[in-house]
Amino acid sequence: MPGGRRSTEAGTAFREKVAELALSLRLVVDREVAVGRRLWGSQRIIDLILTDPSSQRRLGIECKYQHSSGSAQDKIPAVVSDIASWPIEGIVAYDGPGFSRNMRVYLDSTGKAITYDDLEVWLRLYFGLEL
Repeated sequence: MPGGRRSTEAGTAFREKVAELALSLRLVVDREVAVGRRLWGSQRIIDLILTDPSSQRRLGIECKYQHSSGSAQDKIPAVVSDIASWPIEGIVAYDGPGFSRNMRVYLDSTGKAITYDDLEVWLRLYFGLEL
């Protein structure tokens, strides 16, 4: 399987990078939260759920990192679609040099995805935190 363990490790490291950013903003972070089932019965897991302790506003985040080109990015449209089934608002945070230009354009066009470089300001605006 291309990427294999290296891809999983990079994805986990990226998820933790996003979690650290959220913690630095004084948000509560829950990891890998199970929320119901997908169409074919598999468990739906949200990578991160961020909560503002003062307002209790929540946001789910799917964290996607792609180190090199490959078919992993082909699953992204299904992830964006799955977010609509969540019981809370959600986005995809993404990073890595392996996303094709077309996939980046698609992600940006959904209104449900944000690059890591833009994530801090996005989170500050979403949760009403000081800029």
